[in-house]
Amino acid sequence: MNWIRMMNFLLYVYVISTFRWIQHSMSRQIEKIVASEWKSEGRGARVRRSIGRPEIGQIDPFLMLDEFVGSSLEGAGFPDHPHRGFETVTYVLGGEVYHEDFMNNKGVLKAGDMQWMTAGRGIIHSEIPGREMVRGLQLWINLKSNFKMIEPTYQDRSASEMVVAESAGVRVIVLAGEAFGKQSEVRTRTPAYYLDVSMQPNSKFNQLIPEGWTTFCYILDGELSVGPQSKNVQSHHTVVFSKIGRSVEFSNNNADAVRFVLISGEPIGEPVTQHGPFVMNTKEEIQQTFDDYRNHKNGFEHAKNWKSDIGTKFINGTLWKD
Repeated sequence: MNWIRMMNFLLYVYVISTFRWIQHSMSRQIEKIVASEWKSEGRGARVRRSIGRPEIGQIDPFLMLDEFVGSSLEGAGFPDHPHRGFETVTYVLGGEVYHEDFMNNKGVLKAGDMQWMTAGRGIIHSEIPGREMVRGLQLWINLKSNFKMIEPTYQDRSASEMVVAESAGVRVIVLAGEAFGKQSEVRTRTPAYYLDVSMQPNSKFNQLIPEGWTTFCYILDGELSVGPQSKNVQSHHTVVFSKIGRSVEFSNNNADAVRFVLISGEPIGEPVTQHGPFVMNTKEEIQQTFDDYRNHKNGFEHAKNWKSDIGTKFINGTLWKD
């Protein structure tokens, strides 16, 4: 009987070892870890650039990710400026951001709120932080050529409307995509996942990702153990993963909670020509965009004689004067 017990034990060890090998072989490896440092942006605002900085560049379909902080009372703001050819996702972590565009859309994003804006053929808007210090993220996602000239649209979600999934010490706010079987209703023209993940001490998180998608994470607070290598990564660092594998894995081996965003998207595979807030496929299309913008046509008709109320007051220093 002893040899039977021994054989069962060896079989058990073999099965567990094989399972762990398969699990690790499915998990994506780390390609790059890059720290983000403060830089000035807009008027008086500070950002930590993740995607879009020289060490990473643009990783199809993502053009940029900024963590931003600032207060309009301290001179931080993004007054009237245009966009064409991509989407911006503004996610407020704390404070308030006031928004107004040339189609008379206006509102306030508060802590936990998200605005998924498809600029399409053209939009001009103003984004101004509130009185108190604001902290947030802005992600730029490219659009396929057949979506670049569609009409602008918004998908706003308040904090109370967000899809939240929880399991074993891990809490995920699902801005786009899915986690733990719960799915966001946000429509992503470029297929994408955008997850805000909080992990308690001694917790683990494994997220399935479609094969071939571009995937990265940005650590907001705390220290995170990342990938099958269990690499410890500090806050304000970006981790770019390989495209081989079906999942990404994380663990929190520290005494404090950790928070990060996990972002993944399907590559578009088209040429990218960018000039500031305009993202098209060719130089000729960029030149046409500048012509449209200057002459208030092909999406910029509403720009003629328009200035935002919040942007004008911000520039004049009268935003908070009754």
